[in-house]
Amino acid sequence: MEKVKVGVIGVTGYAGAELVRLLAMHPQVELVKVGARSAVGCRVDELFPGLAGIKLACSAADDSYAECDYVFLALPHGVSMEYLPQLIKAGARVIDLGADFRFSDAAVYERTYEAVHSAKDLLGMSVYGLTEYYRDAIRAAPIVGNPGCYPTAAILALRPLLAGGLVEKDGIIIDAKSGVSGAGRGLAQERLLAELNENFRAYKPVGHRHTAEINQYAGAEVAVTFTPHLLPVQRGILATCYLTLRPGVEVGDIVEAYAERYADEPFVHCHQPGVLPELRWAVGSNSCHLGFAVDRSLRRLIVVAVLDNLLKGAAGQAVQNMNVMAGFPETMGLPINAPIV
Repeated sequence: MEKVKVGVIGVTGYAGAELVRLLAMHPQVELVKVGARSAVGCRVDELFPGLAGIKLACSAADDSYAECDYVFLALPHGVSMEYLPQLIKAGARVIDLGADFRFSDAAVYERTYEAVHSAKDLLGMSVYGLTEYYRDAIRAAPIVGNPGCYPTAAILALRPLLAGGLVEKDGIIIDAKSGVSGAGRGLAQERLLAELNENFRAYKPVGHRHTAEINQYAGAEVAVTFTPHLLPVQRGILATCYLTLRPGVEVGDIVEAYAERYADEPFVHCHQPGVLPELRWAVGSNSCHLGFAVDRSLRRLIVVAVLDNLLKGAAGQAVQNMNVMAGFPETMGLPINAPIV
């Protein structure tokens, strides 16, 4: 099997650096180019000494990537759309870790991100990159809009239940917590150690941008209440989802819905009723773990989803999508299991 030539633009952030780390170890990838809007000329192993031996120097983000079969964009929202036209024209297939190509409707993007979409003509070429649900379309897609970290956890938890008609569509609450790496590498007072350590807080309880993404791809017409929280840990997401069971739904129906949907998915692990996943089960892996409990007196279903925000929530899922696009085994170059400690 011939190796594919790959480039990454946006290597100075956590997701971009994680992409470089994964791709450098991938047996079917030749990492030929890295780019950044800052740090032009700096080598990867100078920016991140832990990535020893990766001596590629950063090119400008708008440099030519014509030699690449695949290009990953790990850029803030509103930036990827600047580079997509030239990359597609050069013949590359693009996986965008930002938000610019997650919605097929430009109006939804513009309303959610309060910005004009400058590459509307390319939206029809893009596929939402939640691999477990859009695998067939991803195989041939010129552009993949990699999902957000919170939506990945929430949609994997909700979609089998909504598709099976097991829960009510209204009143869904998603209470999600993320490690600080999910906020990026930019300096901010609220992310200083003295502000984070031994602290825990909610943020953006109304109007978080990931709410629209969850509503769009949950598998039914819903309007969830989504509140994220910042945990004093480096990485990981734990989302607790509260739903109301429809009359007559039993625990066995829930088990069956998850088992039928995810039995053949290598990166989604469904646990027995009452077994609630912990962050450490997923951090360091490309897997999402799902567990649930039922409060029969209230007909309330509580589902817990955990994943690594930089892997299944970002770089890992992006590589998973590249594997699908290139016809490689989907698990190639990706960890299924997290370290025990």
